[in-house]
Amino acid sequence: MRGRRKTGGNIVFYAVLTFLGALFIFPLIMVLVNSFKSNLYISSTAFKLPDETTSVGLSNYFSGIEKIHFFRALGYSVFVTCFSVGLIVLLTAMAAYYISRMGNKAAKFFYCLFIVSMVVPFQMVMFTMTKVANMLYLDNLFGIVVIYVGYGAGLSVFTLCGFLKSLPMDMEEAALMDGCNSLQIFFRIVIPLLRPTMLTIAVLNAMWIWNDYLLPYLVIGTEYQTIPVAIQYLKGAYGSIDTGAILAVLVLAVIPIVAFYFCCQKYIIGGIASGAVKG
Repeated sequence: MRGRRKTGGNIVFYAVLTFLGALFIFPLIMVLVNSFKSNLYISSTAFKLPDETTSVGLSNYFSGIEKIHFFRALGYSVFVTCFSVGLIVLLTAMAAYYISRMGNKAAKFFYCLFIVSMVVPFQMVMFTMTKVANMLYLDNLFGIVVIYVGYGAGLSVFTLCGFLKSLPMDMEEAALMDGCNSLQIFFRIVIPLLRPTMLTIAVLNAMWIWNDYLLPYLVIGTEYQTIPVAIQYLKGAYGSIDTGAILAVLVLAVIPIVAFYFCCQKYIIGGIASGAVKG
């Protein structure tokens, strides 16, 4: 009797998960389907597959790529995302190692600063931040990387500190006895242990930075258009919108980050659980 109840519960559980999965993936399918249609039929036949009347083939893709200089915007997005994520992962790992191992007043003070940075919403400081970035000549591709490192540090340090506090120090002490200095211990002992959590942080920050619109728009504007900023320029004057081209470019923009996520998704739950929970 108990086995039947358990089986019935599993069926209901997986049915709910299947429904939720279909619910979340449905908008993505609609974007893909409608990216092959003419603008005249996207709104009127949104839920129908393209046919001989409604389909325009790859015209929307070619049009969108040409209008927004897609590959140039792709290069800017790749540059900002890769350098920002790389610096966030490296620098926050070093900061978390210092905070978790030192345990003095200075370490506790810096840890509190990182926590506070997670609480303050971006909308409260975005205009002040934009002015400061302009004054410090950070309104360029290299400058926005520095800003992203600052905004991504809070959650990353919090997660890494939680994981580091759960690790025993036996291996580090043994390495110190063998003559290793702090940098050697960090890169040879600590980094391999932190790899799952660091990869989790990399995935979460990459998804955020790749899809971010507001910060690049405020800081670097139209001079260096990342993909989210460039897409808005498919909206013309007097409310005219090239919907087909927008949907096509959205499909192209989603492919790299979705592929990256699927390659690394198995590390996300484990990394978050080992970091945030154990801390």
